[in-house]
Amino acid sequence: MATAVNTSTVRPSKATDRLQRHPRLQRWIRNNGAPLMMCLPAILLLFVFAYLPMFGVIIAFKEYRFDAGILGSEWIGLTNFKFLFGTDIAWRITRNTLLLNFLFIITGTVMNILVALLMNEVQGTLRARFYQSAMFLPYFISWVVVGYFVYAFLNVDQGILNQFLARFGIDAIAWYRKPDYWPTILVITSLWKGVGYGSLLYLAIMLGISPEYYEAAKIDGATKIQQILYITLPHLIPVVIILTMFSIAGIFRSDFGLFFNVTRNQPTLYPTTDVIDTFVYRALRQMNDLGMSAAAGVYQSVVGFVLVLVANWIVRRIDPDRALF
Repeated sequence: MATAVNTSTVRPSKATDRLQRHPRLQRWIRNNGAPLMMCLPAILLLFVFAYLPMFGVIIAFKEYRFDAGILGSEWIGLTNFKFLFGTDIAWRITRNTLLLNFLFIITGTVMNILVALLMNEVQGTLRARFYQSAMFLPYFISWVVVGYFVYAFLNVDQGILNQFLARFGIDAIAWYRKPDYWPTILVITSLWKGVGYGSLLYLAIMLGISPEYYEAAKIDGATKIQQILYITLPHLIPVVIILTMFSIAGIFRSDFGLFFNVTRNQPTLYPTTDVIDTFVYRALRQMNDLGMSAAAGVYQSVVGFVLVLVANWIVRRIDPDRALF
C-alpha cells in the first residue's frame, strides 16, 4: 500500500522562495536566462582578457623595475606622462593616429558601400562569385606578406612602379625616403586589403531589403540612381552610424601590422606614419621604458573613450534614435 507524502513539510529553497516573491525577476530569468548562458563564455573571455589586465594601468604611474614587480616599483605619479608630453613625439603620434585613422574611416565607409552597391547589381551570376572571392582574398593575407608586395612595387632599383615611371622618362622615386607620399599609400593599401570584407555587411543589408520597394519605384519611373538614393542608402544609414561609432571608439588604436610592416619601420617615414601603437612598441623594444609605453597606452585609451562619448552626444543631438546610448 503506497504511503502518502506529506507535502506540507517540504519547504522551498531560499532561491525558489525569492523567485516566488519576485515574479518580475522570475519572468526576466525565464525570458533571458538561455541567452545569458549562451553569452557567458564570451563574457568570461572579455573579463579575463580585457578587464583583469586593467590592473596593469598603474605601471604608467610607476618607475617599473622588473626585479621589484608592479607593486614593488616606486610610485612616481605623472612623471611618465610629463616625459611623454614634454617632447614633440606626443603631438606627432597623436596627429598621425587621428588623421590617418580618420582617412581610413571615411574612405573605407565610402568604398565599402560603393563596392556593395556594385556587387548587389551582379548578384546571382558567376561573375558575382568570382568578384567576391577576388576581393575577399586579400583580407586573409598577412600584413607581413602585404609589406613585401608593397616593397616589390616601391623598391627604388627594381620596383614595378619606378619601372613604369621610367617608361615615361620620370626619374625613380625613393618612396621609403619620402614621407609625404605615405598617407596616400597607406590608405590605398588598407582599402585593397579590407574593402572586400568590409562590404559584406552592407551587401547583406541590401539583400535583405524587400524587392517590393524597388518594384514600386520602377512603376513610378525611378531611375537606378534614384532607387539607390531613396531606398538603398536610407536602409544603410543606421548601420553606417553604428559602424562609424565603433570606428571612432578605436580611432586611437591603429593597425600595427599596417604601420609597421608596410612602412618597414623606416625612421625617415616617422613624420607621417608614426602612430601610438608603433611608438609603444619602440618604447618597449628599443628604449626598454615600460612606464612611458604604459603612459602612452593609458593616454590612448582615455582619449578614445572621450571620443566615443562626444560622437554619441553629437549623434544624439542630431537624431536621438540613432544614438548607441
